[in-house]
Amino acid sequence: MKRKLLSIILVCAMMISVLGGCKSKKEDDPVTTDPSNDKATTAPADKEDDGDDSSAATDDKPEYSEITVEIFDRGTDGGKTDPTNNHYTNWIKEKALEELNIGITFVAVSRWEETDQLNNLMAAGTAPDVCLTYSGDLIANYRDLGGLTDLAPYIDSHLPDLKEFLGPDLALPGRDMIERNMIMETGEIFSIPARRMNVAQFNTFIRKDWLDKLGLPLPTTTQEFYDALVAFKTQDPGGVGKDKVVPFTMTTDVRWRAATLLNSFIDPNLSRKERWVNTVIDRNYLLPGYKEGVRFLNKMYNEGLVDNQFMLYNDDTDSDNLIKSGLVGAFIHNWDQAYRDTPGLLKDLLVNVPDAEIVTIDPFQNANGVTEKDIYDAAGVNFFVPASSENVEGALRYINWLSKFENRYYLQIGDEGVTHEMIDGVPKVIAAEGEKIMNSPQNIDYTIMINGLDIGDPDKYSQALAQSYTVDSQLIIDAYDNAMRNGRPAIIVPATLSAAGPYTQTLTDKGETLMAEAVTAAPEKFDEVWDAGIEDWLASGAAEIIAEREEKYIE
Repeated sequence: MKRKLLSIILVCAMMISVLGGCKSKKEDDPVTTDPSNDKATTAPADKEDDGDDSSAATDDKPEYSEITVEIFDRGTDGGKTDPTNNHYTNWIKEKALEELNIGITFVAVSRWEETDQLNNLMAAGTAPDVCLTYSGDLIANYRDLGGLTDLAPYIDSHLPDLKEFLGPDLALPGRDMIERNMIMETGEIFSIPARRMNVAQFNTFIRKDWLDKLGLPLPTTTQEFYDALVAFKTQDPGGVGKDKVVPFTMTTDVRWRAATLLNSFIDPNLSRKERWVNTVIDRNYLLPGYKEGVRFLNKMYNEGLVDNQFMLYNDDTDSDNLIKSGLVGAFIHNWDQAYRDTPGLLKDLLVNVPDAEIVTIDPFQNANGVTEKDIYDAAGVNFFVPASSENVEGALRYINWLSKFENRYYLQIGDEGVTHEMIDGVPKVIAAEGEKIMNSPQNIDYTIMINGLDIGDPDKYSQALAQSYTVDSQLIIDAYDNAMRNGRPAIIVPATLSAAGPYTQTLTDKGETLMAEAVTAAPEKFDEVWDAGIEDWLASGAAEIIAEREEKYIE
């Protein structure tokens, strides 16, 4: 009766959600909405009484049982296989049956219609025993409706390998990652995040061949970076014409495309609370010191060191074309942006300038002399067990089994000579065809507790990472090291936040306008332009967001 009532409640709620046009994130990135917030409305699910709570942590097989597992359906274009019936699902089924005595059935959910399909399954009480989603809002909705199993009672007894693999939560000191989504008031845990292996975020790129022609070293300070840009402008080491040289390029998204420079001006001694409360929609405009970073960028612009058309670039296209054509001396972007096959910045540049070199540098020191920079949150996709599951322990035994290195490692790299080759002791994933093709990179749809390759040796991680690129591996190793050096994890606060929702787009647009106007203002007008822009930004919703964050901050 309880299950039937729950289904009726969920049907009503999901109809509202679907009719309201609720959509999930489409990027396979860390969840930006924390699903751990607010108090749940359901009590912990009762354990099955098999007389041995520690069965999942031993090699003893329990009685045969069956579970269903959600798998993303990404279509079959490009030679992809049926996500529920292929070489890897068969490998999982056979090995899980042998080692766990569990029969597994995979249930496909469209990656692109995830919200609607999960809503329907949850409402009908037929959702798989193991579900996953990148949408924190979706999980919070299910949790508040009593649709999820509390996993807290099972962490130590059924998920020891998962707990060990996820390790400490760097964003929440003193807490393990497996507890990331714990509800502070009750200790309940309704979902668990995957571990994102690569948390590198930003890098600063520069034309090393231009530096070499000028006899300049790689910049190691902000002043040396500035001096290099001045030399690029005045001496034209690329021979492109002094009127065409673009020492530094960016787009209207200045806070991203100048991030390592701007953020180095922020007061490094801010408390976690001060930094979190005053960071609005991932913008640092209000943090002490950030204004001085924008002032420095304004100085660069007025001296002709910044692309004078940046305020017209609503995406990367024009900026990318300048880089590829050989006109740009430096830029800031994703940690590996120059080396990706798409958009092919270095690859296409070499077609036009065969001796060109783009390398990463780490020059921007904060007031403490540290090149501190942001890194991504290590939490990725979240997985959960619906309250309708009739085999909670089986679902958790399966998740824990997947967490064992030998199981997730095979699923990530497959068979040598087919889906990977060994180079200097690390695997290089290669494209496969036929039955062993991987439908998602490194089979992330099956290895649900990990996003990114793990070869079991942290010292060789960047080397293994480099194998997936077509450029010189040392460029990737150096890029990863520079992006991770003195990295500061995201600050995570398990609080229910809603104020930002209605204002996000307005604040995004006004923020870009503010940055463009402040950077291009005459130096003597900078303070006037910046202060007026910030006042308007606060009045447009930022002040309300700050007030909510101040009220709901949790140590």
